[in-house]
Amino acid sequence: MSEFQKGIFALIACCTIWGFAPILYKVLSHVPPLEMLSHRILWAFLFFGIVLAVQGRLFSLRQVFSGARAVWMILIAAVMIAVNWGLFIYSIQFGHAVEASLGYFVFPLVAVAFGATIFGEKIYRPQAVAVGLATLGVVALTIGLGVAPWIALILAGTFGLYGLVKKQIAAGPVLTVTTESLLLLPFALIWLWGVHFQNWEGLTGTTGAIFGESWRDTLLLLAAGPVTAVPLVLFSYGAKRVPLSTVGVVMYLNPTLQFLVAVLVFSEAFTGIHAISFGLIWIALSLYSIDSIRRERLRS
Repeated sequence: MSEFQKGIFALIACCTIWGFAPILYKVLSHVPPLEMLSHRILWAFLFFGIVLAVQGRLFSLRQVFSGARAVWMILIAAVMIAVNWGLFIYSIQFGHAVEASLGYFVFPLVAVAFGATIFGEKIYRPQAVAVGLATLGVVALTIGLGVAPWIALILAGTFGLYGLVKKQIAAGPVLTVTTESLLLLPFALIWLWGVHFQNWEGLTGTTGAIFGESWRDTLLLLAAGPVTAVPLVLFSYGAKRVPLSTVGVVMYLNPTLQFLVAVLVFSEAFTGIHAISFGLIWIALSLYSIDSIRRERLRS
């Protein structure tokens, strides 16, 4: 098997885990979102710590904190990914999985817009048309539903900002995600302590302290670690072996699976206005993908 084929399989595996991850959070919908997020941060950090220890790279974490600017960049990235993870969990648990999938469909085009406005990257005509169509799709959904798809927009925006910050960090993805989890860990531990010993979530009328109540729930909460960490490792492996344009196309498998899970498994509503909005965005993504592949071939 060639390195390219290994990379493709790694990316498909990555997107498959991400695509079916909503099922885990839906099964654990009785776990309040902040508690679920805290467990996700805790067990992802421990999983990454084990990976780095096995690789003999645990002390390499120090190189990520090489200066004040690097620390601030990691902190901003940590905040963006925490908001993204937390809102995603909320959207799955409270019946907004279709809208969450829309956010990850829109994300690549948001990244194009961010690159053009913030970094001055050249935006080609097909890309501009794609961004315009995606914007039209969001506007159509807003008019049809009477409210902006805020979950989709925030998910796409926070992940886009996360990607922009990560571009400015020299360390590898496993090291940076581990340090992001490390910075978030104190907040996660404080919240879990409050839930277990101070009845914080009881104040809001929810049931807290799920961990340890049953083997099933405890094992599923522990699974949040590898479900978060393994796809990132697979993505890092695949991205090094596959052209960027191909990576972009394969990554659409993630929101596609999320969308199918939302409609076919969770039975969420998919109305005519949803069809129009998603149709415009899918056309936009097709234009963007075709243009990206063509430019990649011209460069090679």
